[in-house]
Parts: sequence; C-alpha cells; structure tokens
Amino acid sequence: MLKDITIGQYFPGDTFVHKLDPRIKIIIIIMFITSLFFIKTFPPYLLILAFILFSIWLSKVPFKYVLKGLKPLMIIIGITFVINVLLTKGEVLFEIGPLTITKEGLSQAVFMALRLIFLITGTSLLTLTTSPISLTDGIEKLLSPFKRVGLPAHELAMMMTIALRFIPTLLEETDKIMKAQMARGADFESGNIINRAKNLVPLLVPLFINAFRRADELAIAMEARCYRGGEHRTRLNELKLKKQDIFAIILMSIFFGFIIINRYTGFI
Repeated sequence: MLKDITIGQYFPGDTFVHKLDPRIKIIIIIMFITSLFFIKTFPPYLLILAFILFSIWLSKVPFKYVLKGLKPLMIIIGITFVINVLLTKGEVLFEIGPLTITKEGLSQAVFMALRLIFLITGTSLLTLTTSPISLTDGIEKLLSPFKRVGLPAHELAMMMTIALRFIPTLLEETDKIMKAQMARGADFESGNIINRAKNLVPLLVPLFINAFRRADELAIAMEARCYRGGEHRTRLNELKLKKQDIFAIILMSIFFGFIIINRYTGFI
C-alpha cells in the first residue's frame, strides 16, 4: 500500500499542463476545490469528471498512476460512505436489524464519496505536474503580498514544499525498514487491523531517526550552498505569465464560475 501513495511525487513531462505557470495551477486548484463544495446535485459532477479526464489527457500522466493514489484512501472513503448511509434520515429502503438504510442516505453517501474522489484526484495533479522548485516559487509569489504584515512568505513556501517532497522519501524509508524487519522474522500482514497496527509500532523509532538524519543532512546541504532564506534571493528562472497562462486562467474561471452560479440558478 505504501507504494500506492502518490502525494508529493512529481511525474516529469513537457506537456501544456507541465508548462503552465505554477501560480496559475495553484489558483486553478483553489477554484476547483471551491467549486466542489458549491455542488449540491449529481449533474454538475459530470462537468468535474470531464475536467479531470481532460486534464489527465493533457498532462499525459498515466491514468492508472493517478488512480493508484486513491487506493490508500479507500478506507477513509468507505468509512465516509457508511456513515452517510446509516446516519442520514429519510425514506426507508430496507432495514438490517437495528440498521436502517434510506434513499436519502444512499444518495448522500454516493455524493460525498464522489466529492472525495474528485478532490483527491484533482489536487494530486498539481504535485504530479509541478516540480518542487516551481511549486515553492509559485506559493511564495502568491504569498508575497502578505509580507507587508510580517508573513514570512518564502519560509512558509519552503516548509510546505519540503514537507510534500519528504512524503515519498519517508514512504521509501518505511518500505526499506519493513523489508529489513520482515527478513528478520517480523510479520506485518497477518492478523486483524488492530494487530497489524500494533506490529507497525516498532517501525516508528528507526523511521523517526532516519527522518531526523535526513533533515540534518538537508540543513547542512542548504548551509553549504549559502542558503540564507528569502531575503535578496535570486532565481535562475523568474516566473513570467505567458499567453497560455492567461488563456488557461480565463477559461477555467468561466468554467468554475458556471458551476458556482449553477448552485443558485439550477441550470443543470
């Protein structure tokens, strides 16, 4: 399951989506997330699905690779589904002992599950098509107006990007530790969920030690390159908006604007 986690991983490419300005991609993702919470019926989800499929096609990221990121979160999606099915009141479809399943509960459960799936799939495209350096520059530029009130924009952007970048690194370390302990007779796959969770506890100590070691190595490497934070920092490639960026943000603003307006007008 650890290999299925794609959060923080970058899929190199030279496509239209990869070439978009990171600031534009971050803004589009924010609009995408906002629009999801304005949807109250199923038909607009068809537009969201079309947007995600079109974005995956443009980015040329393998569809199976995108879906692979959903596997580790299927438990959360399943729990959300069950909670909505059992706790939403309405027209009773059938009863199983003390449990009652309603028409409204089933509809709400499917609706919330789809929202989570679209949310995870859509946002994962940001890290899959944006390199860590570009993502740092994009976040810093978007936060730069808040420097006037004392917000350390560069430091925050650097911390967020390093955190994302460390996710696949720590997962790789965890996989190595698990294989090393399994070679010594440890069992992480048998038993129920509680027993399997208890068996993972011995992984925490070596994992934390390796994490601190990697953090220390990263700090030394940054100091060796004379890194001193955001003050007077220069960049090899300055971010500049291009025609394709303006076109993308206008098109997406119209698209997501239509979805939000539909919330109050009910076109579809």
